[in-house]
Amino acid sequence: MFILRKIVSRFLFPLPLSLEILVVGLYLLWFTRKQRAGKTLVSFGTLLLAGLSYFFTANMLLHPLERRFPPFIVASHAGVSTPAPHLIVVLGGGANNDPGVPITSRLSSDLMVRLAEGLRLHRELPGSKLILSGDAEMAERMSQVVQALGVGPQDILLAAGSRDTEEESRRIAPLVGQSPFILVTSAAHMRRAMGLFRKLGMAPLAAPTDYRAPQQALEPDDLFPNAYELFKSQTAVYEYLGLAWAELRDKI
Repeated sequence: MFILRKIVSRFLFPLPLSLEILVVGLYLLWFTRKQRAGKTLVSFGTLLLAGLSYFFTANMLLHPLERRFPPFIVASHAGVSTPAPHLIVVLGGGANNDPGVPITSRLSSDLMVRLAEGLRLHRELPGSKLILSGDAEMAERMSQVVQALGVGPQDILLAAGSRDTEEESRRIAPLVGQSPFILVTSAAHMRRAMGLFRKLGMAPLAAPTDYRAPQQALEPDDLFPNAYELFKSQTAVYEYLGLAWAELRDKI
């Protein structure tokens, strides 16, 4: 079921979906008499691909996801009567096992940003511990990176063996109980992650990072479609699909 869900969802990503529409439209134009339907599909597929490759569209899709929770500020959670949480959970991301590149290049860029935020919070909270999650190989890679950056092994806990966020939440639950803890993940992913963790009775405090739709002045490059904006649109679509799937099964 897990693999099937992953495969099916990819057909709904911006680039595959646009190409699917274009291929059907071209087939109608070349091999049938349904010229009007073919022209409509080709036009729609082209506009869809171009539109999702623009700064405006990508940011419009990402912004509601990324701005759901504010950045985590340690000072605002470290009062006398309410001590700051001592557990920092960093959710996994992409990784590879290429021995020919530095350890920091064996993790995806979004995962490196998550680890950097987790490390920053760990240093601002003396005595805190990092809980690193993901599949077994990914969690071990994450541990190697944070140790290379100065974190002692005694301050690291691994919640390994998870394939997605839902499984991560179940593995992390016994480690945190009902005590408040800091949850670090990409800003676009935070809404779904918080929902999954809260559904299991946990008390996560959102620490979003890896913002991809920052508020900034318009630049000349933003007037042209490009692959990075298409990637941002894909990130948003992935999260909306994940939210819909979780809500459909009453997981958030």
